[in-house]
Amino acid sequence: MRISTLLAFVAVLTGSVAATVPAVAADQSCHFPPIADSALSLRNAQSVVVLYSENTVNTQQYLESYHAVAVNGAKNPQMDPQIAKAFVDSSDPLRALNWLMASLQKQFASVTVYDNLDAAVQAHPDVVVMLDTYSRLVSKRNNQVEARFVARFYDSNLQYIGQAEGSRAKQMPSVWVHGKPAPQIAAQINQQTELQEHALKQFDASLKALVTTGNMDHVASN
Repeated sequence: MRISTLLAFVAVLTGSVAATVPAVAADQSCHFPPIADSALSLRNAQSVVVLYSENTVNTQQYLESYHAVAVNGAKNPQMDPQIAKAFVDSSDPLRALNWLMASLQKQFASVTVYDNLDAAVQAHPDVVVMLDTYSRLVSKRNNQVEARFVARFYDSNLQYIGQAEGSRAKQMPSVWVHGKPAPQIAAQINQQTELQEHALKQFDASLKALVTTGNMDHVASN
């Protein structure tokens, strides 16, 4: 593959995605201001409703745009298939949300996503979750790769219980270097997937610890 082909793809990627790079929303859009901390502990038997923060919505739009450009770029016969696959795989817009939902489903009796707070509260759940995610991938203008996942838990009165989180960030070496072998470029791009999965595994461990503590507190109080 000629480096000019890769650079042409990167130019399209950068131009198409740059305007949609997710900005971190102000704190008030990512959690509810609690009146007081809740006395409720998290337990496996609870029903949970999930809301997406503004960061999560913006991040999903960004990943969908990035992924669409990567998929179209992969159709170029001059694009090295290893590099094309790395871009497509690392920008999968469903990987993180599917993982996070599966993680919640492992810990709670029921998990349902709602698109607005009123509907979520009317469902009378035991726990309300604000899911806040942020991702940033490599581009011609950016070598800082980030993945951050936070689930903030509230009781039915929207009082704060606690949070589970996982995050990773890494400054990537530039992949846009003349003469760099395609397998090396692909391996660097694939580090985006590895970084995201490390952050997701950290989230899993954080959530499990939070619920385990809640279960123990519940047993101790009975």
